[in-house]
Amino acid sequence: MIETTEEKVKTNGHGDAPIKVLVPPSPAKRKRPWIGIAAAAAVVAILILIPTVHSALIHESTDDAFVDGHIVSIAPKVAGQVIAVHVTDNQLVKAGDLLAEIDPRDYQAKVTEQQGKLGAAEAEARRAAADLKRYEEIFRQDEISQQQLDNARAAAATAESTAAKERGALETDKLNLSYTKILAPQTGRVTRKSLETGAYVAVGQALLSIVPENVWVTANFKETQLTRMHPGQKVAIRVDAYPDRKLEGRIDSIQSGTGERFSMLPPENATGNYVKVVQRIPVKILIDTPPDEGFRLAPGMSVVPTVTVQ
Repeated sequence: MIETTEEKVKTNGHGDAPIKVLVPPSPAKRKRPWIGIAAAAAVVAILILIPTVHSALIHESTDDAFVDGHIVSIAPKVAGQVIAVHVTDNQLVKAGDLLAEIDPRDYQAKVTEQQGKLGAAEAEARRAAADLKRYEEIFRQDEISQQQLDNARAAAATAESTAAKERGALETDKLNLSYTKILAPQTGRVTRKSLETGAYVAVGQALLSIVPENVWVTANFKETQLTRMHPGQKVAIRVDAYPDRKLEGRIDSIQSGTGERFSMLPPENATGNYVKVVQRIPVKILIDTPPDEGFRLAPGMSVVPTVTVQ
């Protein structure tokens, strides 16, 4: 700011023309504008800080939070060569959709073979049952002994048990045949696909994963932030991938234990080298905002939830 000066007129006492003299303002006058500016700045700062402090008192937030969801691993129940793959990476599939097919010929042959064994066993069971009926009729006429009748009954029971065993084996073979068609257990998107036509797969080998559409947020809050936090409280969720959009949610539950306690190698605090560290506890947050086709949430995405704790 440019300081102004004051003009004063002086004479030299000899009747000459007056002389103009520039006199600088006093220090008190120079300070007055700065005092006003400082006071205005203080008022603005207070007006800004009051809502900020109030918001900090009624909200708890963390950046240690991620989108979470179920991941269903798909593995075959029978071994064999893959003859067809019907899905691609990141494809949306519905429950019951055909994902892939394993060569069924070996399993079809086992079913046919077992059907023949079952037929023979059932024929033997029918013959033994007919023999038992004749033996019972002859026994009533007192023409055979009790031992012969008991032998006939045992033979009929054995034949029926053999037939039941063969029926169970046939059902098992039919199940194995049905397992050559790998179906989607639920609706979701295909991820981590490692399945190709012509590959030989083993029982239990991970082929791909399905990620369902329903997701939630797992937020790791500090234990000191949980004092006034409880299920049902509203949560504002900001997703790093979509910074211009906020989602609405609510706290579903708070884990009964810190994340460190459930880690694979929890620390041993009884060694004498203990250092107190603020622990974090996972909090499950459900997302209430309806899903949008152009707003996809995937497990692992970073989010920042803000819980209203008032």
